Amino acid sequence: MGYLTTDKKKITAKTFIEMKAAGQKIAQMTAYDYTTAAILDAAGIDSILIGDSASNIVCGNDDTLPITLEQMIYHARAVAKACQHCLTVCDMPFGSYQVSSEEGIRNAIRIAKESGVDAVKLEGGEEIADTVRGIVNAGIPVVGHLGLTPQSIHKLGGYGLQAKEETEALKLMADARALDKAGAFCIVLEKVPAELAAQVTKVVKAATIGIGAGNGTDGQVLVYADALGMSHRFRPKFLRYFADMEKCMTEGVQAYVGSVREGTFPSDEESY
Repeated sequence: MGYLTTDKKKITAKTFIEMKAAGQKIAQMTAYDYTTAAILDAAGIDSILIGDSASNIVCGNDDTLPITLEQMIYHARAVAKACQHCLTVCDMPFGSYQVSSEEGIRNAIRIAKESGVDAVKLEGGEEIADTVRGIVNAGIPVVGHLGLTPQSIHKLGGYGLQAKEETEALKLMADARALDKAGAFCIVLEKVPAELAAQVTKVVKAATIGIGAGNGTDGQVLVYADALGMSHRFRPKFLRYFADMEKCMTEGVQAYVGSVREGTFPSDEESY
């Protein structure tokens, strides 16, 4: 029995910490629009991440770098309106917090004011700790993101497994501690060894959310389009299909096209 069975109130940053303490796994998915978010929220998801992966999933870009602050606010506002129960988190896009802490704090406040989301997410560790601290001090909950950080994809040189070497693992652990100390209530760990992710989870107060980081984290996140099988072209090792929406939608569209061409839609009953 999960947290949702005992408490129907709005999930908050504090709830994540309570769930971690109780050993209750946190389920998070991405969404970028009102209709999808409403379905996920009603289905019992604990959290929706309005990810900058919208750059790929919605806009068709090769990476997350092109999406703008205005676009993220647009998507976040739509998702926040749909959610009555789950915690909503908006990614701060590339360029919105890297220049200075002051600019990062200002843009986080803008996201919170204009979208209505519950929290923001930033990529990076010790180098952004001051920004995280400032955003938290402004009253906005913060989620960190370590390991494979897509906004730094050109620096990382690809989408491979991160923190494989001891030096990298020690750096990730130090980054996690820095984010935890700065006040982040949650840290996403992406594409890192499962043993390392489990170690991080044990030493930080923040809840951890894994993606390609094993089952030792406090929860998991997947892009909804990936998890629900909207496209079979993307199939990393960490992904499981929980539905086959590509097949379902294809068959539905084909049935619609056939009915239109045959003249069987609309019927007399479906006409005014």
